[in-house]
Amino acid sequence: MTQPKDPLRYFRIEARELVDQLGRGVLELQGDAGPEPVAGLLRNAHTLKGAARVVRQAALADAAHALEEILVPYRDGAEPVPAAVVGDLLRLTDTMSELVAALQPLARPAAGEDQPVPEPGRGAAADVDDLLEAVDEAHARFAPLRRQAATVERARRTAESLAEQLRTGAAERGAGLAGGLASDLTALGRQLTETVEQVERELDDIRGRAERLRLVPAEQVLAALHRAVYDVASTEGKSVQFDSHGGDLRLDPHVLGQAGNALLHVVRNAVSHGVESEAERLAAGKPAQGRVSVDVRRRGRFAAFRCRDDGRGFDLEAVRRQAERRGLVADGAAADVRELMRLLMQGGISTSERVTGVSGRGIGLDAVRDVAERLGGEVSVHTEPGRGTDVELVVPLSLVSLSGLVVQAGGVLAALPLDAVRTCVLLPGVEAAAAAAAGALAHDGRVLPFLPLGRVLAAAGGGTGPNGRGVAVVLAAGDRPIAVGADRLLGTSTLVVRPLPDLAPASPVVGGVSIDAEGNPRIVLDPVGLADAAGSARTPGPPPAAPGEPARLDPILVVDDSLTTRMLERSILESAGYRVELAASAEEALERARHRRYALFLVDIDMPGLDGFAFVEQTRADPAQRDVPAILVSSRASAEDRRRGLDAGAGAYIVKSEFDQEELLGHIRALAGAPA
Repeated sequence: MTQPKDPLRYFRIEARELVDQLGRGVLELQGDAGPEPVAGLLRNAHTLKGAARVVRQAALADAAHALEEILVPYRDGAEPVPAAVVGDLLRLTDTMSELVAALQPLARPAAGEDQPVPEPGRGAAADVDDLLEAVDEAHARFAPLRRQAATVERARRTAESLAEQLRTGAAERGAGLAGGLASDLTALGRQLTETVEQVERELDDIRGRAERLRLVPAEQVLAALHRAVYDVASTEGKSVQFDSHGGDLRLDPHVLGQAGNALLHVVRNAVSHGVESEAERLAAGKPAQGRVSVDVRRRGRFAAFRCRDDGRGFDLEAVRRQAERRGLVADGAAADVRELMRLLMQGGISTSERVTGVSGRGIGLDAVRDVAERLGGEVSVHTEPGRGTDVELVVPLSLVSLSGLVVQAGGVLAALPLDAVRTCVLLPGVEAAAAAAAGALAHDGRVLPFLPLGRVLAAAGGGTGPNGRGVAVVLAAGDRPIAVGADRLLGTSTLVVRPLPDLAPASPVVGGVSIDAEGNPRIVLDPVGLADAAGSARTPGPPPAAPGEPARLDPILVVDDSLTTRMLERSILESAGYRVELAASAEEALERARHRRYALFLVDIDMPGLDGFAFVEQTRADPAQRDVPAILVSSRASAEDRRRGLDAGAGAYIVKSEFDQEELLGHIRALAGAPA
């Protein structure tokens, strides 16, 4: 029996997203936020109101309208939104959340103080898993097609052989027929192969997108933690600012949900136990407003969740007294800070003098410890009396999405996390061999540890390519810069990284694996492991001199706010032999140009702040830069924009949708000359 169409199917998705945005936006109104947050809230509320009325959800539309009415007096940003009004707005967003939850096939329970952070995306993850299974089944169907393509190829070769034999005899007509058969089979085989490869590429793209959809942004948990901080601070009459970083990191929903539940206890205790009252903070010389921050970061094969507060820190003497009363340590016995922290994480010990809804039961760090044990991670606590406390939960990742720089070294393809890449440098064969032999590379006034990836990945050579040149990729491994050598760069890609199975241990330089377009595993390298392998403990010295080195063309400055575009253009130019420097904005490029000479500016147009047109105009007006040619690269393709670029002083204008590598290099050679 056909199921009736669900009239609220898409509205539920949109409403849930809008209500989440409203909840986060209201929390950002604390303090002098200005008019923009209020304007954003009004836009979202208006959108929700209209959508709710379309599907006849009057209660939700009325709640959105009520939120609008409260916010309108503050839309000009002339005065901050009072704390009492923020509370009213949050109660309205709670009501909206309950109304949206009631639209679900299985309604969620109403929000409560002890309700855990909901594990994000589990239903969606199950749907995506089904989709991935379907893609895998579709991939399996291609095996017979590939065998058929191979059969066609064998028949083609047979026909060619037959034609050749017939040509040596008298049967010219038969030779012509056999030749025609061979030609038809060649065309058929080529078409069949191209079709199979195209569909396989499309299916691989679908798989990659589906895998990324299975992951959820950490922002979903950070928003719940922000609300928890606000609620506890309001209950206890404290002023606390919440900061967060890493919300765009996408993680497996199971890991994220478990970590969110643990951090819920941590942030509540940070406000209740850690942050002092306003009077206490002022007396201690601190700002009246306390601060709680949560950072989410990827560390190779792990995700690190760190909660910091600037409160009073743990009362270690109170912990000692509690432990003595419970017989966990002998009276008067010495116990260091690590032992006291270990006891505190066992549960049942609390430094709070009263029991409230959020503290006093000795529950908190033990919940974090339980999550760490379930996920195979670890938790660490650092406290400094009078200064605050750090609690860090580190758990292994089952899946993580990241952007990667794909390189080839020693005949092996591998990926480096793009957020760790600082720059790439083309190395002539002599320099590459010298760096590999010395284990060090002179770069930007420093000597960096150098590790040839070919040696690590395939125990082959020293990382120079077939043409004798190589590429050094400079990485930031925490606070340790290193350089790794590759044969060549192959571009950037969005990767879904999986950990290696427990039964397949790998070198510490391997952070995980991803699946490439052909379904094969591709190594994803860990910058910290590479730094360890490169022997990063060596002491940098001055860069080696290069006496007698011939004068080379000045570097080209690539100016683009997109990291992916900067890296792609750098790869093209360095492969052609040019030296390249990068700038992420026109303002940064102007500052660089004040301190050194460039052979050419390769400039994007659409950038925040100063755009490419204005950058070219300013350099043309500068006597020191007016003779440096500039090329504009943009997605704008209109004749008016081309004319504006050339009028500004650009030597060439390249449209991204019509991008041709050889055309770009031809313009550069014509304007700046060929590399030495």
